Amino acid sequence: MTSPSVTLIHSRDNTFVKDLRRLAQDSTAYRKQGRVWLEGDHLCRAALERQQRPAVAVFSESFWPLAQVEWAQAAIKNIVIADALFADISGLESPAHIGFILDMAAPSALRPDVATVVLDRVQDAGNVGSILRSASAFGFRQIAAIKGSAALWSPKVLRAGMGAHFALDLIEGVEHAQLQALQVPMLVTSSHTGEWLHRAALPWPCAWVLGHEGQGVSPVLEERSAMRIRIAQPGGEESLNVAAAAAICLHASGATRAA
Repeated sequence: MTSPSVTLIHSRDNTFVKDLRRLAQDSTAYRKQGRVWLEGDHLCRAALERQQRPAVAVFSESFWPLAQVEWAQAAIKNIVIADALFADISGLESPAHIGFILDMAAPSALRPDVATVVLDRVQDAGNVGSILRSASAFGFRQIAAIKGSAALWSPKVLRAGMGAHFALDLIEGVEHAQLQALQVPMLVTSSHTGEWLHRAALPWPCAWVLGHEGQGVSPVLEERSAMRIRIAQPGGEESLNVAAAAAICLHASGATRAA
């Protein structure tokens, strides 16, 4: 295998550095650049385990002598930047010393018969990333994010997802009308009406609809649902965080599949 080329950068005014800073700090920059920034050892390893080949690997200058043994062949091209530049670009409290830039694949079309999670304007990046982790863990393979949801490939969602992105088909900017193509039963979460989750006969495959943190699932999707599901809360709380509710519901579906 031919060794990837290596470029050393010290200038903060370098065009590559400016573009990388946008990818790392602007939640929607990936849509303009067609590339995604993965920062840190865990995300980079998760990408490689899912057979992702980064276009560029970026290393801090002090880490590069150590990185060459393990990481030098991971990407098509290696770029080494000054430590101060890496710290300035980083979105982490404690900057990592390695990151990958991945070229984004063309958007997937919505598949009608696949177990799906629908994000109905879920806006918190941490919640979205956590939901993606649960979806991947419990056998859901398609995420349909309705307009108004957090940007799926933003750095914060990627960090919260911890590699789940690479096991899922992610579709953004979905309109309500597009969901009519789904041929699997649509289940909506509710805090006050519907069948109790622990008693419900859950279908598989299905599409779980998870709603906005404050407003819940939109009325139009509630009307289209095959089932409304609520989670027993004997402790008396009014509602659960959407990511917590997602984990419980998706696990219940995964258990149904495994039975």
